[in-house]
Amino acid sequence: MRSARIALAGLLLLTGCNGDAGDGDRPKSALEFPQPDRPVSETGRNQFSTEVARDSVNEAQTLMDLAEIGRGMTVADIGAGEGYYTVRLAERVGVQGRVLAQDIDQGALRRLGSRVERERLDNVSIKLGAEDDPHLPAASFDRIFLVHMYHEVTEPYAFLWRLRPALRKEGRVIVVEVDRPTDEHGIAPSLLFCEFAAVGFRLTEFVRKPELQGYFAQFEATGKRPAPSAIRPCQQAGESAEGGN
Repeated sequence: MRSARIALAGLLLLTGCNGDAGDGDRPKSALEFPQPDRPVSETGRNQFSTEVARDSVNEAQTLMDLAEIGRGMTVADIGAGEGYYTVRLAERVGVQGRVLAQDIDQGALRRLGSRVERERLDNVSIKLGAEDDPHLPAASFDRIFLVHMYHEVTEPYAFLWRLRPALRKEGRVIVVEVDRPTDEHGIAPSLLFCEFAAVGFRLTEFVRKPELQGYFAQFEATGKRPAPSAIRPCQQAGESAEGGN
């Protein structure tokens, strides 16, 4: 479990990266991007069923089937938390595949690291992210998962802009969310679509699934990544602040 230990040892060294305040509470590294025209849910306040209860309705199986996860794939689990999806993705991709578990909560990553070592998940590595940057290696992932966490992203345009290069050719970003206001731990699909489109993503699939406690949305990168200054922020109704997107 050398990779997990190295990643955990580096967490304290990464503390504070991109964390210097800019305008108000915004990190300096996000100032060239527009702010979201919506409230943001408090981090870590989501309440989910136990892993046994989630498995009883085939939550992870349903999502991995929809995302077409197979042996040998490389995936990122953003906002991994205690690792519900991380450990199941690790089993699904097999020994030839890789899973990168990322979060901005150092405590959660330490607990996940202990779980990874205990369960001997040699195909899992752990990484600390930032509110405006997932810190993912370029051209590395077949799928990037954002499961019940996107509504907590305080800098969505900077975050998605910096996430986009991490996709491999034909890679996809998978979002699971609840259709409710962003300050109530969810996001309306129209607003989600608009924010992704503003950074050059195209929706490829959308389906509502009770097993997922919400809806499934899949995106691919299309065209050139826009300059930060060219990104138009979306309104809560899901339209661009300048009249459409």
